Amino acid sequence: MGPTPQSSRRSRRRHWTALLGATVLAVTAGGALTAPAAVAAAVDVDFPTHCVPPPIAGIPPIDGTTTGKITVDDATPQVGDTVTVTYTVVEPAASNPTDLALPADIMTPTGKVTLGGAQTGSVTVAGPKKNDPVPGKGPFPPFSMTGTFTVTAPGAITLSPGDYNIHTSYILELDTPCTVTSPPAPVSETVTAGDNPPANTRAISLGSASGAPGAAVTVTGSDFTPGATVTLAGRSGSAQTADTATVTADAQGRFSGSLAVADRTTTGVVAYEGGAWSADKGAGPVAYVVLDDTPVPDGSQKLTTTVKAGTLSMAQAGDAVQLSAVDFGTGGASTGSLRTVTVKDFRGGPAGWSLTGKVTDFTGPGAKIGAGKLSWTPACATVAGSPSTCRAGSAGVVGTAGATLASAPDATLTGGEFTADAQLSLDVPAFTPPGTYAGVLTLTLT
Repeated sequence: MGPTPQSSRRSRRRHWTALLGATVLAVTAGGALTAPAAVAAAVDVDFPTHCVPPPIAGIPPIDGTTTGKITVDDATPQVGDTVTVTYTVVEPAASNPTDLALPADIMTPTGKVTLGGAQTGSVTVAGPKKNDPVPGKGPFPPFSMTGTFTVTAPGAITLSPGDYNIHTSYILELDTPCTVTSPPAPVSETVTAGDNPPANTRAISLGSASGAPGAAVTVTGSDFTPGATVTLAGRSGSAQTADTATVTADAQGRFSGSLAVADRTTTGVVAYEGGAWSADKGAGPVAYVVLDDTPVPDGSQKLTTTVKAGTLSMAQAGDAVQLSAVDFGTGGASTGSLRTVTVKDFRGGPAGWSLTGKVTDFTGPGAKIGAGKLSWTPACATVAGSPSTCRAGSAGVVGTAGATLASAPDATLTGGEFTADAQLSLDVPAFTPPGTYAGVLTLTLT
């Protein structure tokens, strides 16, 4: 057993396509393999390693150098997000400890990735039972292992290669553990985690939805900061009117106050902490109408009209997606594009919307591919003139738990027309039985 010659491997991200609404996703195993998608940049690092060959080899431990590389699926997560880590041993420090040639697909690697900086600890990673043939006393080939961790703290989190073990299952079950001589190894990758602020649960309700000019309306609030001074104010569209009042939240964050509303252009009422309106420390607007009681002069006629609120709806450009084929034995990324979804928000008022999706397992000839293998990269566009602006969801796994494709936030006045799309990717495991596999991606608009 000894140090191996320098070698490298490109890590490959695998993708498949998804379906929409009640859209059917299909992929065929046995076709051409698609090109690998780009992965996050990372740095190869060298570190001294102490490897102990199996006793049957009859050779002493080897102190060599390992070249390792760490990549992640999300370099800018939020606190609470799950990050997938891939540890690639580009050049193992160990080699085949016996004179016996090892056939393909008998090596199972496991290891650890060390976290540092804003979050400490380790990530357990494991690789598939997959390798090229290894000649007697020949160098072990490169291999990759994956695992996940949940982000618990904001800031820069460093990732360094850790200990690893090469288990071979051929005639005998043998282990070759390799430990980092002077831990931690150099940093190969860094993720920058953002702080996920707590949700704003402040809420208000009004004693009435309308009143004469100058009439007082009762405003009741909850979940404000205990003891905080809260400003009650009228809103005309997105602008605050001159109608304001202040109240103090009690020890439970509740209050009940009175606001005289005289501005005839008023469309709603808000309540907020601090010197100016902030969506993070406020609630509302809640719709309110000042009734126009201006007398009609003699010889005149008062003309009125009504703008009727519409609905929130979606439509999709088709209900089937054919994903690209992959080769039996190799597996890999089966990719495609979601059928475009058009969202129309013609309700008026302050409410936003959210478009989410979840997918079933992909079933085929006597086998299935789990729903967790499907991921997407969403995109969203807003039609010109729309009061709202849509936001694309985060790239990542869809799965049975679901993920957000697109959304529009609450605001003083919302609405408009939007189109949502996504690039879809399914990770087809190697040696998935040939045939067609199909799953259903269901979209829900709320």
